[in-house]
Amino acid sequence: MKPFRSSGKVRLNANGRKLDAWLIYKCTDCDKTWNRTLFERRNVRDLSQSTLAALQDSDPDWVRLQEFDVDGLKRNAQRIDWSADAVVRKEVIQRRSGWTMLEIELAAECASSLRLDRLLASELAISRRRLQTLHDEGKLKVHSGRDDALRHSIKAGMRIVIDLSDDGDRDAIAEAATNPQAE
Repeated sequence: MKPFRSSGKVRLNANGRKLDAWLIYKCTDCDKTWNRTLFERRNVRDLSQSTLAALQDSDPDWVRLQEFDVDGLKRNAQRIDWSADAVVRKEVIQRRSGWTMLEIELAAECASSLRLDRLLASELAISRRRLQTLHDEGKLKVHSGRDDALRHSIKAGMRIVIDLSDDGDRDAIAEAATNPQAE
């Protein structure tokens, strides 16, 4: 089975006051198309004006949200292949001298298969084993509703608090946490 990628285009079909909408995907090998159902037989009056305009214009931002609607994809696709690529933007909200706690809040725009431990290890320049040790010692807490969140994919709104009061390389970790990585 060949993978399909979104074309960024929406197909609409109107039948009286009812509207059907599909997101068009193309085979990466042969350009064959697959129309992923967004909705069928929806009354036009039930759609907001902004949604209707986004559908009619194949608005790139709106389409991108649909492309990463994991639940919608799972209902319509046999298999979902994820890219491990992620763009990380860092923003320091507050920095205090003599700090010992590092708090991170994730704001993921789209769904991702990237595991939390891989993201933290990469962005903090520490090993996944060390992250797990910090977690086991109660020095790394993930506020996400899961005890095993380190081994699962990132979600928007996750909050991670790391106690680095006993770590001599606290400044190096802070440097990695606050500076963008070289491309």
